[in-house]
Amino acid sequence: MDKHMEIPRHVAIILDGNGRWAKAKGLPRNYGHVEGAKTVEKICEEAYKMGIQYLTVYAFSTENWNRPQEEVDALMKLLRNYMKNCLKTAEKNRMCVRVIGDLTRLEEDLQEKIAELMEATKHNDGLHFQIAINYGGRDEMTRAVKKLADQVAAGTLKPEQITDQLLNEQLDTAGLPDPDLLIRTCNEQRISNFLLWQLAYTELYFTPVAWPDFSKQELEKAVEAYNHRDRKYGGLKEE
Repeated sequence: MDKHMEIPRHVAIILDGNGRWAKAKGLPRNYGHVEGAKTVEKICEEAYKMGIQYLTVYAFSTENWNRPQEEVDALMKLLRNYMKNCLKTAEKNRMCVRVIGDLTRLEEDLQEKIAELMEATKHNDGLHFQIAINYGGRDEMTRAVKKLADQVAAGTLKPEQITDQLLNEQLDTAGLPDPDLLIRTCNEQRISNFLLWQLAYTELYFTPVAWPDFSKQELEKAVEAYNHRDRKYGGLKEE
């Protein structure tokens, strides 16, 4: 990769294609999810080596509960194991882990594992790694608006004091920079209710590669494409 390449500070990824990847190989969908989790570990390492400071991945959406129960159970089991492994990886790589989403719907033991992981890694100074679990962009904004409405009802906040900055501070991602680049794998070209507020000025990159096959080289391709974009944030392009 070109040394003069500008590295995005924050990359968000929609991990798509685990099931299709497994099906194409004649394997059960859950095998694809297991391989996808391994890819997450590899990409965390490669992203940090490359100079990316924040990485946010979409692991389980609010809509994923509608999948067959067997697949949901397998995904939850995988997330439990991943939380354990993630703690070891975070200790080794000084990774700061944060889980975003509405965690109240998760089983208590998984909520405890998540709380443990976040507490144990909160002072780490390596990659800032966010995992979206039971996350939906609209749900996140609704929860944020309710928090502000509660303050207005309690008389501690006036409606005219509400700004986009104040709303931003109520989101699950409070304190994090917005993503510079969003990657979605497996040829899908939708945002699918992911980080709707935060993606306002994010560059979008779509690749046909299924998530289990996503590699360091694929990440480099995405960063190269990002470098060819004109980042003017609504300003005029220079001729």
